[in-house]
Amino acid sequence: MIKHPAHSILPTPVRGALVKFGRDISVARRRRGITTAMMAERLGVARATYERIERGDPRVAMGTYVTTLFVLGRGTAVSELIDPRADETGTLLEADRLPRRVRPKREPQPK
Repeated sequence: MIKHPAHSILPTPVRGALVKFGRDISVARRRRGITTAMMAERLGVARATYERIERGDPRVAMGTYVTTLFVLGRGTAVSELIDPRADETGTLLEADRLPRRVRPKREPQPK
């Protein structure tokens, strides 16, 4: 099998996460008793494309992955991934940029 350039530019942890994601999708599908052909039909993609999803192929469109989660009843999981309310790093960075003191703005003096 010839490797696509998308495979070589991905950081190893990202590649591993996609492969695990694909495996987890496969498990979820099989637990629900859905065949790969049925999933492909529900997603409106070719069976080969769906099989690429289960392999964690980075060339499959993000929308297709999200739709896969929706078909499996997990569609809202994606909306929580980067929710600002759960972004601890962002909150810490924001706190570091807060001013130490706050002074009231001066009113312009009448001339």
